[in-house]
Formats: sequence, structure tokens, C-alpha cells
Amino acid sequence: MKELSLNILDVAKNSVKAEASLIEIELIETEKTLLIRIKDDGYGMDKEFLSRVLDPFSTSRTTRKVGLGLPLLKLAAEQTEGSLSISSVPRGGDQPSGTTVEAFFHKDHIDFTPLGDIVSTIELLIQGNPDIDFRFVHTMPDKEVSLDTRELREVLGDEVPLNDFAVLSWIRGSLEEQYEEQGSNPDME
Repeated sequence: MKELSLNILDVAKNSVKAEASLIEIELIETEKTLLIRIKDDGYGMDKEFLSRVLDPFSTSRTTRKVGLGLPLLKLAAEQTEGSLSISSVPRGGDQPSGTTVEAFFHKDHIDFTPLGDIVSTIELLIQGNPDIDFRFVHTMPDKEVSLDTRELREVLGDEVPLNDFAVLSWIRGSLEEQYEEQGSNPDME
């Protein structure tokens, strides 16, 4: 993929399919590194499926027999001498269920894939999944951009859905404003 934001979109779509009610997307960035963490409270994966989830021919899809999202994210991370890790707890046990995907990148590596349009990614996820809560935090050196749909729901109540045009416009504007205030444009990184 040409942008890491597209990988984030793909992994978050897996969380949606796993019936998550909360999807947390964290970007933790230093001058030289980027950690992407996507955590959900979905139904999780058992040990057997988790052991083969990075195999492109192992997928839960019914429309095609190939799942490239996680293998491509792993490749993008490893090309920068980074790494990918996945942990998951299936529903039905003593612990809360869910999956956490962490991808670590060295930004100063020549093969580092740019982050891309993360604002559009977050907006698209909310637009297409208005009943799921999203928590987005992008921590940069001395700066932070964040959005939590649970806070929006408290203000809006049940009458206004998150995928209402005015709400989506506000979400986009809020994220763009936060990036501008921080002197950072995620599209240019």
C-alpha cells in the first residue's frame, strides 16, 4: 500500500468485522520512529487462527481466499527494520476479548511508507460505522492530536448520528485544525 493510513483502514475494518464496539487507533511518533497500535474489543482470535493470521492464504473472508492486509503491514514495517506483533483474546474466557496489532517503523529508513491521509481514514471509519466508537490519538514529540467518539456521543445524545454530514464535517475540521495548530500536516509526512 502506498500509505500507512490505508493499512490502518484495513486493520480497523477487520475490527469492525470482529464485532468490536470500541476501536482504538494510536500513533506514537518520535523523531525517528512510529508505532501504530490498533486495539479492539471484538471477538478476538483463537491460538490456532492467530498462529496463521499472517499467512496471506489464511483469511476469514468469504468473497475471496486471500487476505493481504496484515501481511502487507508486516512487510512495510520489516522493510524499515521494524516489526509487527499481534495479540488476541477470544470471547468466552475470563479475560476481556479483543485484538491488538502493533506495527513499529523506523521513519529514517529509505523504505519507510508515508503515513498519508489519516484524517480521511478516521473520518471514513466513523462514516461507515456510526454505531462503533473510535478513539484516535496521534502523539508526536511535544504534540498530540486526538478524537474520541464517546465524548461526541455525550454531547450529541441519541438524536444525532455520528455519520450525519454536519458531524462528519466537524470531525474533519477538528482533526485538521489540531494538526495545523501542531504545525504538522499528516499528508506531507
